[in-house]
Amino acid sequence: MAVEMGLWRADGDKLSRLVPTSIGLESQLENYIESDSTMLGTTLLVIGRQVPTAHGGFIDLLALDETAAVHVIELKRDKTPRDVTAQALDYGSWVSGLSRAEIHAIFETYKPDIALEEAFAQRFNETLPDEVNAAQVFTIVAASVDAATERIVRFLNEDYGVPINVVFFRHFNDNGASYLARTWLVEHEGGVSPKTASVRTKTRESWNGTDWYVSFGDSPEGRHWSDGMAYGFVSGGGGEWFSRTLKNLPAGARVFACIPKIGYVGVGTVTGGAKRFDETVVAVDGVDTRLADLPLSGNYRHADDQDDATAEWAVPVEWTRAVPREQGFWRTGMFANQNTAAKLRQKFTIEEVSAAFGLDD
Repeated sequence: MAVEMGLWRADGDKLSRLVPTSIGLESQLENYIESDSTMLGTTLLVIGRQVPTAHGGFIDLLALDETAAVHVIELKRDKTPRDVTAQALDYGSWVSGLSRAEIHAIFETYKPDIALEEAFAQRFNETLPDEVNAAQVFTIVAASVDAATERIVRFLNEDYGVPINVVFFRHFNDNGASYLARTWLVEHEGGVSPKTASVRTKTRESWNGTDWYVSFGDSPEGRHWSDGMAYGFVSGGGGEWFSRTLKNLPAGARVFACIPKIGYVGVGTVTGGAKRFDETVVAVDGVDTRLADLPLSGNYRHADDQDDATAEWAVPVEWTRAVPREQGFWRTGMFANQNTAAKLRQKFTIEEVSAAFGLDD
């Protein structure tokens, strides 16, 4: 059944129906969506406009949602029903093969003055996920479509679960004021399924096998970063959840230490495996010394820490560069994680911290 939108002006007890007009609407919709993508019913980050494909076509708009799924947005304009649907799917098939690096390149062409990670964080207040383009969504934007297009889209969406839909906009004028009304062809029911693991290698940022993120939970009553910086260690504990990932750090790994809500404060190389804090030995002025015997500022004891699961654990690190807490470095979009240690895949963070700490010199 064709979708029809109506708009009436209420003057007291009298209703006056406004007559819609599509004059010039579809030529303006691309600008409207680019300036405010929420008009499509969800928050999106536009990453490209008139994006050239490998097959000679141009995608009207490409965008990411908060899960980093890619949205292919095509305006109907004067295309035939088969053309607009086939084109959206054709473009989608090309987009599905794009790697994370290619998505970055598209955004860099579109917005060369800001990193994708930073733009994503500003838009969604979240770190860009490890997997980008693990799923695609297809949206056809139109003032109206005929019955054939409706049948095709409903068939694909409702019978086969293809995430394709049509969003309708109608334009109304009323005494000098302009209005847009919106509705969807198929009721929107949520997210899309990610790709299988065999395909994710292209959509996930690769790990260089060396770099790790470490969260150093500095607090007045607990561990102090000044100790870790001075004596060369990172630590975590008070529960197995906090210490278990720290034990994954291998000797020779490069760690990027970050104080939550402060920023990155150190980059260094792991020199030994994780041990209980009271058994960890570090080199101080060339002399191997137990951390527990040093004049520490922080408190590294926990209730019932005779048990390894609740004890504080530490990993010795030789710092390449370390700065006081007050000089912690942070940029919107950089990597952060609730685990004490995690593989650091995000090139944006590695490059920004390296530049800030002069590691590229």
